[in-house]
Amino acid sequence: MNMKKIYLFTRFERFWHWCQAAIILMLLFTGFEIHGNVHFFGFKKAVELHNLLGQTWAILFVFIIFWLLTTGEWRQYIPTSKKLFEVVLYYSFGIFKGLPHPVPKSKTAKHNPLQRLTYLGLTAILLNLQMATGLLYFLYNDWPIWGWTFLDLRLLALIHLTSAFAILTFVIVHVYMATTGHSVTSYFVAMITGWEEVDEGEVADWEIQSRP
Repeated sequence: MNMKKIYLFTRFERFWHWCQAAIILMLLFTGFEIHGNVHFFGFKKAVELHNLLGQTWAILFVFIIFWLLTTGEWRQYIPTSKKLFEVVLYYSFGIFKGLPHPVPKSKTAKHNPLQRLTYLGLTAILLNLQMATGLLYFLYNDWPIWGWTFLDLRLLALIHLTSAFAILTFVIVHVYMATTGHSVTSYFVAMITGWEEVDEGEVADWEIQSRP
């Protein structure tokens, strides 16, 4: 297998990836403390940090969406069924047999079909749901002013908590999947340096197939 390095992830991509990862982990940690599962900052401090981190995340999220729209990178998340079944089979069986990935990465196709569906669902649905419920919870005292008394705080908290566990599940799976590259650390290195090793012989074909 002939490998070559290509520059996949820009500085801003790497910046928002690691910033978002740190913020999400801290939100999960402070959230667990608010629920009494861990004890580190103290309840009051945990609430203050949780609110601050939530606001910071929302601001970063706006910049991420702006960057995706202005650079055209939003196309990387357009769902496609091309080679989707092959990717599912690979992660179900092929990866354990040492078979090559059926969809090598390229500059115009950084994510395989399964990743596209996952990241689109995460960004368009789960993260927005989490931020929206968190914002409504934060504005609870202003509900009467805005006429939002029809909202159910317990239901809102349940949705927020359920979304948090869904995000935690994604983080665990994401970290595991990040160890399945050409080496255990290759994907981590790529997200730090921007450069990733890909199969030189298969790049062109998938790049053409994956264009919207």
